[in-house]
Amino acid sequence: MWLKFNNAFTGEWLQYGQLFTNLQESLFGRLFLLIMTIIPCVLLLHYMVIGPKRFAHDGPQVYFFDLFSRIIHWIAAVTFSFMVLTGLMVIFSKPLGGGALIMGGRSVHIASGLLFTVAAIPMFIIWLKDMLPVGYDIKWMFIMGGYLSKEKMPVPAGKFNAGQKMWFWLATLGGFVLAYSGYVLWSFQGPTDTLRLMVIIHNFLAAALSAMFLVHLYMSLFAIAGSLGSMISGYKPQEEVAILHSRFKS
Repeated sequence: MWLKFNNAFTGEWLQYGQLFTNLQESLFGRLFLLIMTIIPCVLLLHYMVIGPKRFAHDGPQVYFFDLFSRIIHWIAAVTFSFMVLTGLMVIFSKPLGGGALIMGGRSVHIASGLLFTVAAIPMFIIWLKDMLPVGYDIKWMFIMGGYLSKEKMPVPAGKFNAGQKMWFWLATLGGFVLAYSGYVLWSFQGPTDTLRLMVIIHNFLAAALSAMFLVHLYMSLFAIAGSLGSMISGYKPQEEVAILHSRFKS
């Protein structure tokens, strides 16, 4: 009697639940572990072999980001960083010992997701036009934006290059899907199969976003020396704009 009553609400949880749990633990744990080890190693290799691109910061400057865009970006960047960190805490909750630490991380994860969504909406609207794909994005992809060469040759990019555009679309649209699936999982409402699907979508998207986040972080902090300053002051060196954003028109 109890099994019939339970299955009416949860489906065949007792039949498939353990298998699903085992697949989740083994698959996603390994996936995130690979992302967090292989990608940093590849980026470190790039830094050692190619090195950062350096531009003169004491010369003419180009106004690139207005104040509102910078504020919105920093809110999104900080909250997304917390989402990645606390999400990894949840994924690796067993090795970390579980308990209050993981529950606290989960609470921060939920709060960060909410704030990120709030910031991502105006960011999406503000940068939508500049993030639309154009023809020369294909050429940028073929030469990987010039980042595989030590030479400083002008590359085809406007205000944002093809790599930044891919990150934008994945972070915003993917972020909205993460927010929705996260809400479903947090509220824990709906059939069991729906919850399982939300877990799969949430984790796969989180893995892709985490991988791109590491690349974006590397590009901002290391691949272009002093690049982070533009998101603080709003200005980029004229030489950097001429090389990395050769199609930019102020």
